[in-house]
Amino acid sequence: MLHVTKSFLPDLKEYVGYLERIWENNHLTNDGPLLKELENKLKEYLQVEHLVFVTNGTIALQLSLKALQIKGDVITTPFSYCATSNSILWEGSNPIFADINPRSLTVESSEIKSKITPDTKAILTTHVYGNAGDLEAQEALAAEHHIPLIYDGAHAFGVQYKGQSIFNYGTLSTCSFHATKIFHTVEGGAVITKDAQLAAKIIELRSFGHKNDDYFSAGINGKNSEFHAAMGLVNLSHFEEIKQYRKWACELYDSLLQVPGETIRFNDQIRRNYSYYPVLFPHESYLLNAVEKLQAVQINPRRYFYPSLNTLRFVGPQTCPVSEDIAKRVLCLPLSASIKEEEIRLIAELVNQSFK
Repeated sequence: MLHVTKSFLPDLKEYVGYLERIWENNHLTNDGPLLKELENKLKEYLQVEHLVFVTNGTIALQLSLKALQIKGDVITTPFSYCATSNSILWEGSNPIFADINPRSLTVESSEIKSKITPDTKAILTTHVYGNAGDLEAQEALAAEHHIPLIYDGAHAFGVQYKGQSIFNYGTLSTCSFHATKIFHTVEGGAVITKDAQLAAKIIELRSFGHKNDDYFSAGINGKNSEFHAAMGLVNLSHFEEIKQYRKWACELYDSLLQVPGETIRFNDQIRRNYSYYPVLFPHESYLLNAVEKLQAVQINPRRYFYPSLNTLRFVGPQTCPVSEDIAKRVLCLPLSASIKEEEIRLIAELVNQSFK
């Protein structure tokens, strides 16, 4: 059975080497030496100023909203995983959906601007599939209206925009290190910022709001363990080879697939990480036909992201016609650091057959 992704696992001996350090230190969680080492290596690799390793990508979003004291309307994207809108709801705020660009699948500044009201307290949008919208325009718009800009970069580890980390944009950026991601720590995530005070606030909030034995705020348990940090340290050393393999796989898909109609447009200013291989079908019927053909031979693609979040019953009715249409027509094909050429060729053949 072939799934939409397969988690990268290093040679067990590499991981055991870090486990031996955990046993030597007898330090399992609470800012252990491996966690600090991972944070420092991630900052160095990504070339970012402040990075806080947390439990997962959803907690990263919630901590960001909490640190900024956001309560009210948050302009966000309807085309993302539900964690994006759920984080807003969980923190007691209201997701206000701005429709997406039909080619980049990201929310851009013109749509954000159309949704800003006196009740708008923040903007939280997603680098969909690691793609970038008009980031400078979004930053200028946020500054003009004196509202913070948060980027959900769950898919964007290692992506560069105009020669620097995409995480250097926004008031805060977040990332997911879940096992399904191109870089993972089994479970995990991070909050990234240029603001030292915000970084310190995130660190405080992720550990019940205390420093040493003194309590400063109503924090949460957003810490992560030495075991997760160990997996991150091993996987970071393999990240470039993982990315290159996935690039090869994506280029092979590109050469084999014959999908009619428009394609997803990646920003020409980014260096991609090849975290997903999304296909935009001309109609949902073709997508469903492709899914049926693939599942018949135990190949499981996934409809990232379906349905459009503005249609979920618990967020209240909002209209985003582009996202609603795109969500019905996008399918992510299997992609991993171990997918085989013959598997890609079979998948492409079955997808091509779905149009006949």
